[in-house]
Amino acid sequence: MPENKLILITGRSTKQGTGISIGKEQEDYQVATSALELSLEDMARYGLKEGDTVKIKSQFGEATVKCRPQKLPEGLAFLAFGPATSHLLGSETHATGMPDSKGFEIELEQVPG
Repeated sequence: MPENKLILITGRSTKQGTGISIGKEQEDYQVATSALELSLEDMARYGLKEGDTVKIKSQFGEATVKCRPQKLPEGLAFLAFGPATSHLLGSETHATGMPDSKGFEIELEQVPG
């Protein structure tokens, strides 16, 4: 895998799921859906610290989010469903009604500032 590529998994998280129930405008939901989780190894490889802003790009679009370390395998990233994932997922559903949301390649770059 090239140096700046990762595999992204999107899905539900506890805080994201709870946030939907209390309101998407609430801080818990906003934080949960705008945090890219990375392994400690990937954080170090990219020179990132918790809270740094990164731009992630897929073949369908891009989003800017904060990053945070999490216990994940190196090369794998997680982002909870929300506004950012909507920019990254394609529209093809293969007749399931849900676009592919697991295991696709993204590029990551740190946003200065």
